[in-house]
Amino acid sequence: MSDRPVVDVAVGVLIRPDGRYLLASRPDGKPYAHYWEFPGGKLESGESVEHALARELHEELGIDIGPAYRWVVREFEYPHAHVRLHFCRVWAWSGELHAREGQRFRFCSLDDPPDGPLLPATVPVLRWLELPPVYAISNAAELGPAEFLRRLDRQIAHGLRLVQFREPLLEASLAKPLFQMTLQRVREAGGRLLVSSRHPREWASLADGVQLTARDLLASPCRPQGEWVGASTHSTAEILHAARLGVDLSVFGPVAATASHPGIPGTGWQAFASAAAGAGVPVYAIGGLAMGNLGCAQRAGAHGIALQRAIWTES
Repeated sequence: MSDRPVVDVAVGVLIRPDGRYLLASRPDGKPYAHYWEFPGGKLESGESVEHALARELHEELGIDIGPAYRWVVREFEYPHAHVRLHFCRVWAWSGELHAREGQRFRFCSLDDPPDGPLLPATVPVLRWLELPPVYAISNAAELGPAEFLRRLDRQIAHGLRLVQFREPLLEASLAKPLFQMTLQRVREAGGRLLVSSRHPREWASLADGVQLTARDLLASPCRPQGEWVGASTHSTAEILHAARLGVDLSVFGPVAATASHPGIPGTGWQAFASAAAGAGVPVYAIGGLAMGNLGCAQRAGAHGIALQRAIWTES
């Protein structure tokens, strides 16, 4: 990073119920004119991210936004500026969109991008938008393989699309065929399966990537190969190391007390929010959570929640 002053920018990722997100072109006279980006603007002195975003979107697009959920903070160096981008997700707004600065705008999807170049800092955000809000972790050692697969089928039918295969207590003769059956089910549903780094590396290469344990994360000098790389973290130091490696997502916790670690209190949401702000990628909250905690997690800056037990008991 350079020694230029850092400019803080609030960025709004406006998402419709159908999943489409708003992109706007940069107007004439600005660097990267006509490049597409998520709308937003610079923070004024003493201004919060939420206030700056509401002000900028009203000034630029004539809308009044509802709650802005902090999401990812990432620095980016352009030839003209060193910026710290505070990405926030927004699901509610009022007013009719209109271009007050002569820019173009449209709601896009991953399969329907805008007809022009994307601002470089916008590109990784599109990858983050591929991640669903719920990340399920397998629990066949407790449930038994047959019962786990039955419950997996049920959750896939209800929309589950991101699963981690993590079965360190399951004997190898059962774990490998279970992995293969899990992969088949997730793939047929159009989802993604990551494999814990506790398992053979070739399993991760057959699936969609690897989920590094905290120990394997700290032992990794660089990002492992794979389409998707996740990291399990329990401290600020671990989450910062994951950011340096360039992982695609982090899981941080435990936020609350868990059945697997009785008597050990969780970090709480305030500590989670502080850690997530330094991750540079989407972060899933984990530990003592259930589906009902999703909204609370997103208000604390989480992309979503990771569940190992509750997901398999919920209907």
